[in-house]
Amino acid sequence: MAKQIAPYGSWKSPITSDLIVAETVTLRGVMLDGGDIYWVELRPAESGRMVIVRRRPNGTTSDVNPPPFNARTRVHEYGGGMYSVADGAVYSSHFPDQRLYRFAPGADPAPITPAVDLRYADGAIDRRRGLMFCVREDHTGKGDPLGVNTIVSLRLDGDDSGGRVAVSGNDFYSNPRLSPDGRRLCWLTWNHPNMPWDGTELWAADVAADGSLNGAKKLAGGKDESIFQPEWSPEGVLHFVSDRTGWWNLYRWNDAASDEEPLHTMDAEFGLPQWVFRQSTYAFESAERIVCSYIRNGESHLATLNTRTRELKEIATPYTEFYSLRVGPGFAAFVGSSATEPSAIVQLDLESGSAQVLKRSSAVSVDPDYVSLPQAIEFPTENGLTAHAFFYPPRNRDFAAPPGEKPPLLVISHGGPTAATSPSLDLEAQYWTSRGIAVLDVNYGGSTGYGRAYRERLKDGWGVVDVDDCVNGAQYLVKRGEADGERLIIRGGSAGGYTTLAALTFRNVFKAGASYFGISDLETMAQDTHKFESRYLDGLVGPYPAARQTYVERSPIHFTQNLNCPMILFQGLEDKIVPPDQSEKMFEAVRAKELPVAYVAYEGEQHGFRKATTIKHSLDSELYFYSKIFKFELAEKVEPVRIENLD
Repeated sequence: MAKQIAPYGSWKSPITSDLIVAETVTLRGVMLDGGDIYWVELRPAESGRMVIVRRRPNGTTSDVNPPPFNARTRVHEYGGGMYSVADGAVYSSHFPDQRLYRFAPGADPAPITPAVDLRYADGAIDRRRGLMFCVREDHTGKGDPLGVNTIVSLRLDGDDSGGRVAVSGNDFYSNPRLSPDGRRLCWLTWNHPNMPWDGTELWAADVAADGSLNGAKKLAGGKDESIFQPEWSPEGVLHFVSDRTGWWNLYRWNDAASDEEPLHTMDAEFGLPQWVFRQSTYAFESAERIVCSYIRNGESHLATLNTRTRELKEIATPYTEFYSLRVGPGFAAFVGSSATEPSAIVQLDLESGSAQVLKRSSAVSVDPDYVSLPQAIEFPTENGLTAHAFFYPPRNRDFAAPPGEKPPLLVISHGGPTAATSPSLDLEAQYWTSRGIAVLDVNYGGSTGYGRAYRERLKDGWGVVDVDDCVNGAQYLVKRGEADGERLIIRGGSAGGYTTLAALTFRNVFKAGASYFGISDLETMAQDTHKFESRYLDGLVGPYPAARQTYVERSPIHFTQNLNCPMILFQGLEDKIVPPDQSEKMFEAVRAKELPVAYVAYEGEQHGFRKATTIKHSLDSELYFYSKIFKFELAEKVEPVRIENLD
């Protein structure tokens, strides 16, 4: 069947915003308890409620926390590690009040912490003593006004005290983990201005009969070494990931030698930036066999590692991304995805290699003839260096463009900025490519997955290095003849929103942009944000207020006179990380310049949209905005958004 000829952007696509939010969930937080497998589903159709799901060995599933319980913690604001499980009882944070609740079969949900402003995350269950060791963030007003972080022990039968402090004195803690015999506890800690991917310390202590700690000792790490995911082997040997070589590799602690031993050294990342708690890239099947995932050149792999021979063997699977890896007897469970399959909870038989999908993130299927496959590209950027990205050309089996027309290019700047994008199937990216808009998803300097040196390119360079890489990536594709240089667009959320605003303000390459809860004023961000990120900009921009002039010079809000192109801004009105005034001030400034601009704000949304109605509306509004700016007809009707100064 002959393809219909139509301009790029106007192609009719089956990948609609309704399809993207229909029966779609975000999957995370895999845990094991006996023969049961647990995971967490963020459900947009339930206003973003996070639900813990239990799967029995017979294949039946059930929700652990009934409505209105929302399994989400606000520790570090980004959360993660919101629940723990032991012997069928689940202990989970509830988002509205941040108390921990016990969900036990046959019993009503019961709070085990008091109704005061305390938050909990990353719990480790101590069955022998009836305790949980976990991270606590105290917002009752005592000490640091941004919160006091400690590791506490909580009684599982209820603790009106809010927990007994076990470890304190530093700014941040994570990963409290008990040895198999319950005699030792390890944890990670770090202090301002470091972020956990800059430098952390690994500590361990003996646990007394009453749960108190004795003989705490630092084992590894420091200000310039990032330790990730300490775990005890079945024999009680402490393992961890360190980037001391420039790459996050696996090590184990040798008690006899009071030193660490590398298990397998390679130019690959076995660790991740700790934006959230309880990330897992490896787990033990036995004392001699580790199942692990690692990233090389931005792409993920699954493997086994023999702790005796130190031999690494890749496991062949159809998946190219692995998160939240857990291992039970003869199997691994994880969140897996690929360039053609959306994320899913997967159980992998380690003997046969067969994979069983336990839960898909989306119940919808898309004809592969509408799916654009990612192309990993490396392109030249400033200072004789290269940067990385994934390129998605337009693809739709029913349409072709008129001869000679080049497609618009949508450049995506990921959040973080210490994070990364991956080549896994993202229906939002396919939303654009199936309509005839090419996508370039950039892993600019500062992204993870390419070693510490690449990650540290952004040191003192945020707003410069990331912007240069997005600009150079777009121009690289224009020179290759794969994009229209007059229809270059940039979009991003959070830190990616800042990169978007900076690119539109300080460069003259992009012709339009979309900022999702983006930062327009770095100085305000340094003065008014939560504790976890309150010193993040020290490393990205410079210490504040000593480097105040740099903050001003890199803040788009102060240079709106340089703007000469349209933009649309999206914002959640309950955002505690990037407050709404960051978008509102930018909107007013662009409107005053009489440039086309739209501002769309959503009640009840925080940092990152979670509601199906919001996700649908924002995506369609962004498409509508581009159609008006670049004057192409839409193949289907979408709800119009008010655009100031359009005429």
